[in-house]
Amino acid sequence: MDLAVELIHATVQLEQPLGDGTRTVGTGFLISAPGPDGAPRTVLVTANHVLHKMQQPEARIGYRLSNPDGSWSYAPKPLKIRDKDGAELWTQHPSRDVAAMVVKAPPEFARAAIPLNYLAGDDTFEAWRVGAGNEMMALGFPRGLSANSAGFPILRSGRVASYPLGPAAAFPTFLLDFSVFPGNSGGPVFVSRAQNATGLTPISDAAPGSGFIAGLLTQQVELNNERLEIGIVTHARYIRETIALLQGPLPLAPAIVAEAPPVAGARAAAAQAQE
Repeated sequence: MDLAVELIHATVQLEQPLGDGTRTVGTGFLISAPGPDGAPRTVLVTANHVLHKMQQPEARIGYRLSNPDGSWSYAPKPLKIRDKDGAELWTQHPSRDVAAMVVKAPPEFARAAIPLNYLAGDDTFEAWRVGAGNEMMALGFPRGLSANSAGFPILRSGRVASYPLGPAAAFPTFLLDFSVFPGNSGGPVFVSRAQNATGLTPISDAAPGSGFIAGLLTQQVELNNERLEIGIVTHARYIRETIALLQGPLPLAPAIVAEAPPVAGARAAAAQAQE
């Protein structure tokens, strides 16, 4: 199966009603990451600010169920994100806007979770010759909108709009030229070999042949309250590190040589959306 279709099945809407007819909305996706004992484990990945903005103990995760007649039904389930004292139940990266938590997903969704090795490594971009101008795709729920009544995410695409793309330790984020809206935060940004207009092909075994997850969308760029239709993507390296934190503290990493300058006008892409 093409990676775009696989990720569509693994991407979910995260929401929390606010009681005034609006809701906080974001996007998440599922990764299959075995536990320390090797047991199967499904991990929800999203932007940290998506969950942080949800102040109630329970959110909703937008699962979908297939029906015998070939149709699909939207079947959101409660997702406990805080304990009775309000403490966060997810794990966040210490320096990046990335969050992860283990979830008990329905069997169909557990099977749809993307294997951990599909997350780009430090050498994946080089192995695929990815650079400025290459196309990537993104999944999400802009302003809480789904592709259909079954709750599938909306697929968008854009071209890499910044240089250089790495190393991730020096340049932890990169820009993607596409329209970003509240609700897109936390969605996967990826390269699909089958769908990629620029014909990217791996030249080594550093990434699965069907494509790879480059990172997750964390912010949009605005200037003087005007959206510039540019998304900020956090490298997949920090998704890997956040998932590793589920086992315990990370070992000390080498010092970052050159921190990427902040993007003026960057704003989180998760906010209230109309119900």
